[in-house]
Amino acid sequence: MSDETTDKTNKARALRPDNDEFKAWIGSQWAEPEDLETTAAASAPFAAERRARLSAQFPGKRIVAPAGDLKVRSNDTDYRFSPDRDFAYLTGLGTDREPGAVLVMEPTADGHEATLFLEPPAGKDDDGFYTDPRTGEFWIGRRPGLEEFAALTGIATAPLADLPGGIDLAKHPKKKVRAALHQMRLVKDEWEVQQLRDAVDATIAGFERVVGELPRAVEHKRGERVIEATFDGHAREEGNAVGYETIAAAGDHATTLHWITNHGQVRSGDLLLLDAGVEVESLYTADITRTMPINGEYSPAQRKVYDVVLEAADAAFAVARPGATLRDVHEAAMDVIEARLTEWGIVPEAEAEESKLFRRWMVHSTSHHLGLDVHDCAAAKRDTYMDGPLEPGMVFTIEPGLYFKADDLAVPAELRGIGVRIEDDVLVTEEGVENLSSALPRDPDAIEAWMVKHSR
Repeated sequence: MSDETTDKTNKARALRPDNDEFKAWIGSQWAEPEDLETTAAASAPFAAERRARLSAQFPGKRIVAPAGDLKVRSNDTDYRFSPDRDFAYLTGLGTDREPGAVLVMEPTADGHEATLFLEPPAGKDDDGFYTDPRTGEFWIGRRPGLEEFAALTGIATAPLADLPGGIDLAKHPKKKVRAALHQMRLVKDEWEVQQLRDAVDATIAGFERVVGELPRAVEHKRGERVIEATFDGHAREEGNAVGYETIAAAGDHATTLHWITNHGQVRSGDLLLLDAGVEVESLYTADITRTMPINGEYSPAQRKVYDVVLEAADAAFAVARPGATLRDVHEAAMDVIEARLTEWGIVPEAEAEESKLFRRWMVHSTSHHLGLDVHDCAAAKRDTYMDGPLEPGMVFTIEPGLYFKADDLAVPAELRGIGVRIEDDVLVTEEGVENLSSALPRDPDAIEAWMVKHSR
């Protein structure tokens, strides 16, 4: 990385000429750009409909949705920009667009008038063209202009400097507006569903690539990193990035729900729990988990645990349909897990029914909504999120699991160190539900055959 990225903050390191002749020369003899954005993005009409629905809920109120700004990673370098998801939802703009931007919806007599306030790109006659490491074309490439963003989004644009006074970006969007947006985001439109299908398809391809790298992972001292790097590299190739930190958990690490350190070894005979999702350019992400035998064949104890988790997942699918709730889905899965663990004789007798001692081995919920965030719509009301009826267009996960830690003396020795989770992405339809990730095998025999097919 160039040493002059701190040019604006550390003048002691700036070695570039600063005379008028150089400025005139560097700003001259440039061709006009050939990649002008002149047509509306496919997301534009859907985003316009979302703004109209939000407008109807807040008549007479100004609505402000900032994209957020760049965040410093280390001293003078920034993290790759990712906009606030409510901003993305209302504008249709996806990855890396646009740091510092603010959407303002001013109330009118019949609704709201939207304006997208943006930092205009520096022209060739502007020093920022080559001096500004955050916005200059020499540093970050060509940025679309205000007219281009207007064409892309169908929203009127204005310079960020013209943002109306009195707007405190730290306090926007307001709590009620965010809650309303997350309620809206529970039900996906046609364009959103297609983005999620694309994310799921790309994720399945990433799982296939991981299987091909398992031999190398076994040989490496930090094989979990091999798996993480394989999937994360695939996500950058085929999408924007991963939708969340990849969980590449081998052996006992699979019993840690959000194991993202990924520094462990991958040993033949253990299980690999891979929980990963590709985030596409629109920022919609998949979220899929499969637990596979590293050597290609489940042991009897591993299969015993796996079969219960699969039975629980199937029970959850059986009740998932319009009108049911996520609580119904969760309880169907828990009924199976409680029954099987009780049959195994490892659940102690409880003094009260609500004690649910079997939950020692599955402490998380079975489902969460999915979309622009991996745990989407977090600001929605609880009585809607968990207890509201499922509607066509909702997308959520079904992901029961069992986690027997290596030091858990409450379970037989043969089960210790085994963690299994099966997670699929589910679309609610008019007739029932569609498993968007069904192309990735779930049955243990099918997984073993699938691993043979995709191994090197």
